[in-house]
Amino acid sequence: MAQLLVRDIDETIVKALRERAARHGRSAEAEHREILVKALRRTKRRSFAEVLASMPNVGADQDFARVEDAVEARRVPR
Repeated sequence: MAQLLVRDIDETIVKALRERAARHGRSAEAEHREILVKALRRTKRRSFAEVLASMPNVGADQDFARVEDAVEARRVPR
């Protein structure tokens, strides 16, 4: 495995890393690895078509039709 050395880190950042590591019960080095993994191993983004296809069928298209008639529009609760 490769090693990574990070220089010139502000002491407040180092302190925050140590505190965060302690909260999670691991070393600062392990916490640093976890932060890097979460930041850089992102899941593949879904396309707009995939998001639309995953939506459940919750009614007929006419249930969501826009009301154009002014009289009818007043009857529709908001």
